[in-house]
Amino acid sequence: MMISIAAPLMGAEEETAVLQVLASGRLAQGERVATFEQRFASFCQVQEAVAVSSGTAALHLALLAHGIGPGDEVITTAFSFAATANAILLAGAIPVFVDIEPDTYTLDPAQVELVVTPRTKAILPVHLYGCPCNMERLMQIADAYSLALIEDACQAHGATFNGKPIGSFGTGCFSFYATKNMTTCEGGMVTTDDPAIAEKIRLLRNHGQEARYYHIALGYNLRMTELQGAIGIVQLEKLEAFTRQRIANGTYLTGCLKEYVTTPVAHPEMRHVYHQYTIRIPEKRDDWATQLRTEGIETAIHYPLPIHRQPFYRRNATLMRILTPGKRASVRGSNPTACLPETERAAQEVLSLPVHPALSQENLCTIARKVVALCD
Repeated sequence: MMISIAAPLMGAEEETAVLQVLASGRLAQGERVATFEQRFASFCQVQEAVAVSSGTAALHLALLAHGIGPGDEVITTAFSFAATANAILLAGAIPVFVDIEPDTYTLDPAQVELVVTPRTKAILPVHLYGCPCNMERLMQIADAYSLALIEDACQAHGATFNGKPIGSFGTGCFSFYATKNMTTCEGGMVTTDDPAIAEKIRLLRNHGQEARYYHIALGYNLRMTELQGAIGIVQLEKLEAFTRQRIANGTYLTGCLKEYVTTPVAHPEMRHVYHQYTIRIPEKRDDWATQLRTEGIETAIHYPLPIHRQPFYRRNATLMRILTPGKRASVRGSNPTACLPETERAAQEVLSLPVHPALSQENLCTIARKVVALCD
């Protein structure tokens, strides 16, 4: 049997919660969504949480709520899922890509500070693989230049930096997609301590309605359903147990593999929640993935093609910027590899192994043993 790269954990509690919603006849956004919002806000130690239809919707609405639009620039990473940059484009703004730190795969604060321009309106760091960015430095930069700080926390439920929950430093954006550390099958959440931002997102997610059939803004239909809210309440109660198991699994794999491959880094100030357990293989990464699959171990590459190299972005180079210290360049007419060397290198070397909480000890032993065997 294949050891899967991800395994959503649903039980009798989620089933009961869904059946109760179906029996109630109230399927659209209602009391269960509101309860989920309140509990998620408490979990993230913020005043407000607003449930939406996806992580992408969370990012898009957070940008709009901060007034970001045409002509504005948002500094972010190209080493992420495309939704990170797509949300910036959907808001009418321009994604500005800077390089990552090679050990954490997250936004390099030193580069961020050097490329702020008068058009910069926000920093959008991604807590990739469940590893927190250096939020202390990023907050300092955001405060110094009066920039919005919008956290892509779609892979970082329960992560912390210096003991403070991810999603509470700026405006947090979470995803509850099926493979995330907790799931509502699909869905998202925006977290904030700013009631005005929360109110704008509530308007925008629901057609701009201030009251029923009273529209004061141009909005969208990006609500969460009661079914999703009910599942979310149950999954949130289980999240800490899931997280501890992920950390234990990651710690075990690191103990077995650290002498053979480059394993994930978890600095003391960071609580890495191992959405992915990602190793680096400088050569033969794709061969390893193929061989592990033949041995019954599913792997994944997150991500083989950075955002700035995606076909859409290459065809529409004027929609983005790639900035390096002291130099402004677009992909058109430039060498993307020279602009983002750590991003390019990571895309060629990373390989994610199973780390989810459904793994047995036998599964973990098998994964470690098979990876070590490839090193011989």
